[in-house]
Amino acid sequence: MKNELKTYLITDPKYYTNNTNQFKKNLTKALEKNKVDIACFRDKQSSNIEELASIFVEVCKSFKIEKILINSNLTLAKDLKATGIHLNSKQFNKIKEAKDLGLFVIISCHNKEDIEKAKDLNVDAISYSPVFRTPNKGELLGIKKFEEVVNLYKDMNIIALGGIINDKEIAQIKKTKAYAFASIRYFI
Repeated sequence: MKNELKTYLITDPKYYTNNTNQFKKNLTKALEKNKVDIACFRDKQSSNIEELASIFVEVCKSFKIEKILINSNLTLAKDLKATGIHLNSKQFNKIKEAKDLGLFVIISCHNKEDIEKAKDLNVDAISYSPVFRTPNKGELLGIKKFEEVVNLYKDMNIIALGGIINDKEIAQIKKTKAYAFASIRYFI
């Protein structure tokens, strides 16, 4: 039997900014306001990513976040002593290296072929998306398809991702017995 639905906060400079002082304030506010089990620093555009990621890890440690992840960047995750990494769907070749570094590994999956590959490579969890409507994120899965995947892969930790912005979506995800839900906007 899986435990209670875990909560997974993901940052984005659009909502958290790339100004270091404001980033720290915004992240602190989000963590004070919400129970967060897993947190991931995700920024693909700022020029000061290393500095922001360092602040992210420091703040998350002060809140005793269970899993502190860096998105896609193994070197940064290792250098900052993050506890894990969230790899994108084109980084299956990085799973072994991440596991060898002792990192908790999540990989983004968008179809059953990805899930099978992730399972064979012994990832710790997968995100499956988009469950709900999300800007610029492709074809919607919907909650029924998401639940089918959770039931088909009962032995995997599957994280709902995409368009989760309020408690109505979370209530639907809870019914699926998913491992966690991940969101950027829900925690703002």
